Amino acid sequence: MSSCSSIKSNHQPSLEYLKHTPSQYYQDSNLHIEYAPKSDTIFLFGGLTTIQDRVIESALQSLNINAISLENATFRAYELGKIYGNKAQCNPTYFTVGNLIKYLLYLRDEQKIPTEEIIKKYAYITAGGCGPCRFGMYVTEYKKALRDAGFDGFRVTSFEHDKGIFQGEDREDTLIEYSPKFFITLIKAVIIGDLLNIKAHKIRPYEIDSGETNRALEHSTQIISEAFKNHSSLLLALYKCRKIFQKVEIDSKIKKPKVLITGEFWASLTDGDGNYNLHKFLEEQGAEVIPQPVLNRLMLSIWESSYNNSLKKDIYRGKNIDISYTKERILLAMAKYSIKTFVSLYSKALYLKDFKLVDVEKLASLAKDYYPLECSGGEGHMEVAHLLENIKYNIANLVISVKPFGCMPSSAVSDGIQSLIVSKYPEANFLSIETSGEGATNFYSRVQMALFKAKEQFKLD
Repeated sequence: MSSCSSIKSNHQPSLEYLKHTPSQYYQDSNLHIEYAPKSDTIFLFGGLTTIQDRVIESALQSLNINAISLENATFRAYELGKIYGNKAQCNPTYFTVGNLIKYLLYLRDEQKIPTEEIIKKYAYITAGGCGPCRFGMYVTEYKKALRDAGFDGFRVTSFEHDKGIFQGEDREDTLIEYSPKFFITLIKAVIIGDLLNIKAHKIRPYEIDSGETNRALEHSTQIISEAFKNHSSLLLALYKCRKIFQKVEIDSKIKKPKVLITGEFWASLTDGDGNYNLHKFLEEQGAEVIPQPVLNRLMLSIWESSYNNSLKKDIYRGKNIDISYTKERILLAMAKYSIKTFVSLYSKALYLKDFKLVDVEKLASLAKDYYPLECSGGEGHMEVAHLLENIKYNIANLVISVKPFGCMPSSAVSDGIQSLIVSKYPEANFLSIETSGEGATNFYSRVQMALFKAKEQFKLD
């Protein structure tokens, strides 16, 4: 009775109460575990495309980080995420959290590695953030699910996805040195992973020998991985990849409608069960897919930081401005210039002549009448801008916004703002669609209907 009365009172329950209440997760920071030193720690990560994860794995290994990328998340991972995670979470949470647990159970049950050794020797790297999204709670979700799965004390380290080298000097965890070298290497890997994926998506729909593009992609990924590990020229490696892709025979007479994928970052990016293998399904249905590069989110983060920095300058106009504003502006400009340089060099080496780095400023000018640019979270103004850009420049025959069921940032945009845009531009072929882990039949049916409309429009064009 005393416990019930404490809940009904105006006082917050004590930490001791929360710690011993089965229905309430309590993060115990007083676990006494003698972890392996950093040099012996094995770092797990994953969640991007298969190619991205493999290239990043090699890039991290080139920094003497013992990294292993997890395989693409499956429905089994989703089930484990639902079993051990909190209720009412989104797909990315269930898939990524469950995927880690799936791998740890494999180490324990099949590789026969004792649980204590797994906890001491392994750690997980992920990105963090905030805004109107469950993304800000990912680390806590991982730790709660890991505890319930029998891996209490397993280390999870994160970096803020929108802070780059500004991770803060007061971090408690020092598992990874988030240095400029770390982020430069990571950015190179992300750029190359994007370019390889885009190259494959441009060729695969038109290949004569089914599967030849995937074989070229696999071979190219191996070449890039070796280049990172051996600290050899990435430009030369990409030039070798270019030669491999050029050997793929295509039928240039075939014309197919194009489908632009946008929406929530993870759901639109993943190439597995997390979005019902949407990219593969569209290609099987006779479309060319324009994927969403990881680079777009990176450039948005730089733009948001620059935009917020300019707002601070306006606030302090006529007053003394902290020198950190100027320093941050210079560093952001340098980051943007470096990325542009890498993209230009790497895309030319791979002979991806049509690829252009996203112009976030241009997209912001398109979206500003519909989306308040001061708002952050999710994909910001990008999802609105992609549809408007497509209406203006006819980039694709269909725009699909895919997101997890109940995704707060993306659903608000797709169900609210995008419906206004479509009402003003009825010629726009736009589909907002959610994934929930189940319901693949309904998902495919809606995609097929929208794609049929795209094909009809394509014939008229």
